[in-house]
This record gives sequence, structure tokens and C-alpha cells, in this order.
Amino acid sequence: QVQLVESGGGLVQAGGSLRLSCAASGMIFSIRAMAWYRQAPGKQRELVATITSGGSPNYAESVKGRFAISREHAKNTVYLQMNSLKPEDTALYYCNIGVRGGQYWGQGTQVTVSS
Repeated sequence: QVQLVESGGGLVQAGGSLRLSCAASGMIFSIRAMAWYRQAPGKQRELVATITSGGSPNYAESVKGRFAISREHAKNTVYLQMNSLKPEDTALYYCNIGVRGGQYWGQGTQVTVSS
């Protein structure tokens, strides 16, 4: 009965910022990591950022220095602060929570960056 709901996407100009949120509901135990993925039209879904249950973040090289992942673990919530956005960041962004025995996915939130 776990559900992940993303929010915060939108249309911004290049150089602008957005903050994505993902709120999880339901009974979730043994969270190993939270992550953000994105998928642009015609491309494979790619991993953008992860944060472990211990709070250690990792980023795709393309977003290092621009994006920041954070979480409120007790609330099963993960955020993605996106700064200095580029048109190539345009994609559908998905929240993911990895747990013991599997993963849960959100429905996605659209981020569009205009030039």
C-alpha cells in the first residue's frame, strides 16, 4: 500500500530553480535509499541523485554542483533542489525509494526548462 507522490515540477527559464518533493505514504520499513530519476523524451530513464538511509548523497556527473538531494527520513520524504537549470534538464522526474526486497516509484513530475 505504499504510494509516492511527487510535486514541485513546472516551467522555468534557464538558470532558474525548482524544488521537487516526494512524499511517501503507507507502511515502509528498511529503507535503503531514496533517489530521483529522470526521463527525457526518446531517452532512457537515468539516475539523477541518491541519498542513503544514512544521509550520504550521490549525484550524476551532469548535475553535480547544481542539484542537491535531501530527505526527512522519519517522514519518508525526499527532496531535490535544482539550481542553475539548463534546457537539457527537461524531463519527467521520478521519485524512487529502495527498500529491502524491492523499490517503489512515484508517478513523475514534469520539469521543463526554456532557453
